Amino acid sequence: MAAASAPQAADEQWGSRVGFVLASAGSAVGLGNIWRFPSVAADNGGGAFVLLFLFVILLVGAPALMAEMALGRHTRRNPVDAFASLRPRSRWALAGGLGVLASFVILSYYSVIAGWVLAYALMAVRGDLVGQDATALGQTYANLAGHPWRPVFWHAIFMAMTVAVVAGGVRRGIERWAKILMPALVALLVVLGVRTLTLDAAREGAVWFFTPRWDLFTWSSVVRATGQVFFSFSLGMGVMITYGSYLGRAEDIPRSAAYVAAADAAIALLAGMIVIATLFAFGLPVQGGPGLLFITLPALLGRMPLGAALTLAFFAMVAMAALTSAVALLEVVAAFAVQRLGMARRRAVVAAAVLIFGLGVPSALSQGARPVHLLGRDFLSALDAVTSDLILPLGGLSTAVFVGWVWGVEPALRELRAGSPRFRAARVWAASVRVVIPVTVAGVLAAGLAGVR
Repeated sequence: MAAASAPQAADEQWGSRVGFVLASAGSAVGLGNIWRFPSVAADNGGGAFVLLFLFVILLVGAPALMAEMALGRHTRRNPVDAFASLRPRSRWALAGGLGVLASFVILSYYSVIAGWVLAYALMAVRGDLVGQDATALGQTYANLAGHPWRPVFWHAIFMAMTVAVVAGGVRRGIERWAKILMPALVALLVVLGVRTLTLDAAREGAVWFFTPRWDLFTWSSVVRATGQVFFSFSLGMGVMITYGSYLGRAEDIPRSAAYVAAADAAIALLAGMIVIATLFAFGLPVQGGPGLLFITLPALLGRMPLGAALTLAFFAMVAMAALTSAVALLEVVAAFAVQRLGMARRRAVVAAAVLIFGLGVPSALSQGARPVHLLGRDFLSALDAVTSDLILPLGGLSTAVFVGWVWGVEPALRELRAGSPRFRAARVWAASVRVVIPVTVAGVLAAGLAGVR
């Protein structure tokens, strides 16, 4: 039988709203904002997709954020025990378990990709990327990803960086670094954005990005927009339940959720505009994935004046985004180990990181001469597909159903009103949690299982 949930340490609480918002926004802002959002938006109507993206944030993203934060603060427990404490001796704890499992699995391959980013950042520091065209950069990427041990080495380095932050605790680790990394990330984004818009044809690309093209808009666009919001906001991963458990009773959850949603949306749109404008400036098609991050954008940045500095700034920005997301994922697993298994924080963080690192090794070797396969795909792609198409939607759907129908909207609203007595969107929020979110997430789950991605 699992050990009883250990009480939360008194110092495991956010020191300020700013720290909580920056850490929560950091968990949402990651590699997907840079290599997925621009290409998905371009393929699904540009400005039409952007409008839908913002609409889904209002209707699904922000209400779901509030639901998970309220559940976390009310129970002050990790995702598994958050459900179990409200419905003891039931199977609802499995819903929280999906979040812990999702964070565990996602971080295992996310760290591998982030390790590639660190390797590129070092190459940028040394000037190794300067003067390389797309062909040469393609070979550089292939040499790194397919190397027999370098991906594992950088995977280990990135996991060690993540451990160093999380082991410090909520205030002295996660919050302190969020206050450093997030402003730095935004500053670098703004610098890159300003520089990009000075290029010929770049402004045309920015206009193109925000111009609706309804002829490219389909049902698949709706599915993708919902999925982008859901996954971008770290919903279904247990992150917001865990981070919400560190909130004080006086914290205004609706306002904090609005800040987090606005920050994530703004960064996604800014990153999308920068990528599209840069590609337009050089007359290249919009394509996402590793090729965009490790080949196309470095080649374009290297052709600009001050190209070496811009390339370094770009990979530093991406590394910061990856680290803030990885910290949140590791904290979910560590909080479970601390509270459920009674482990000391540092030991829990290290033990979780070692296990996650081990699961990530096959992903690190998945692009090499002897790739590990799973479900007919390389290991990394298979894990990404399973989590994105199955585990996350199931976790998110379970959470919405639990808050809306099992715990109940009235107890949840009392929790929301504890720090926001004038919360005026109660009816809209209740309808979203009870009907809109379950229906839309179930649609994303069905579409993912059917291959409509």
